[in-house]
Amino acid sequence: MFSPIIPDEDKSESSVDIKVENEKDSEEPDKILIIDPDSEELDFNHARLTKLENLEPLTQIRRLCFTWNLIKKIENLDTLTTLVELELRDNQITTIENLDALQNLKFLDLSFNRIKKIEGLDNLLNLQRLYISSNKVLKIENISHLVNLTTLELGDNKIREIENLEGLEKLTYLYLGKNKITKIQNLESLKDLELLSLQSNRITTIENIEELKKLNELYLSENGITCIEGIENCLGLTTLDLANNKIKKIQNMSHLESLEEFWMNNNEIEDWSTLENLTANKKLQTVYLEQNPIAKDSNYRRKIILLLPWLEQLDATLCKRKSGQQWRE
Repeated sequence: MFSPIIPDEDKSESSVDIKVENEKDSEEPDKILIIDPDSEELDFNHARLTKLENLEPLTQIRRLCFTWNLIKKIENLDTLTTLVELELRDNQITTIENLDALQNLKFLDLSFNRIKKIEGLDNLLNLQRLYISSNKVLKIENISHLVNLTTLELGDNKIREIENLEGLEKLTYLYLGKNKITKIQNLESLKDLELLSLQSNRITTIENIEELKKLNELYLSENGITCIEGIENCLGLTTLDLANNKIKKIQNMSHLESLEEFWMNNNEIEDWSTLENLTANKKLQTVYLEQNPIAKDSNYRRKIILLLPWLEQLDATLCKRKSGQQWRE
């Protein structure tokens, strides 16, 4: 029974549980002065805070949110042993530290900060979701002990290699988009993985995902891939994103009987006959093929819908239904 409380200087002191000090000079940062010790959830979103402090009275707190502030250091959290969720995104934090006492923490968001190294997570064995996107992280490290982790978000960093994921056997969602990764590798232990996101990297080959038999969503757009391959064991794929690559031929997909979303726009498909390889994918609902050479054909939409009459959407436009049966223009 969480009851989020947001500092609001327009409300009277008696109507809120927190009072944020606002000096006569409005340019001065705010400070937390009064806290209801019985609060379970507190939200300091965009409160112009520069420091984590005065949190000691909280004995029942389960969620704390400090997004969009000016906080530079993680500190003064040792007494918050009941904390389950901690959000510190959009601050100025450079180091992951002083979290050892938060052994009940399940959710930690440190996205949009200035962190260069993954560290300081040794005692967070109950952590299930970890977000460190849009930082300056150079390497995946110091997380293999987080055996309960189900979601790992490390997108938009400076990571060059997929590594040190052994032990994360419960990991279900892995986001590594917008990094500097050149090779898909070291994923064989992630047998429960359902979503793999590697958009905007430097990958040229789809490989080393044979063990990911539970994979439902694979995102590989904006790389340098030239061939559809390596997905033979991914029988449960429902979404395959290969947009913005260098692929000339649609192939090796007939076994994907569950495929619903196929995003192939901005590639190099120019041979119409290669589209016939999609006729085996009877569950396809949406296909993106715009910005390929074939899209210049004046009968582009008509040809594709005649070939794949069960489609519900081609590119960004819905297909029209006729006779209550199949989708057509």
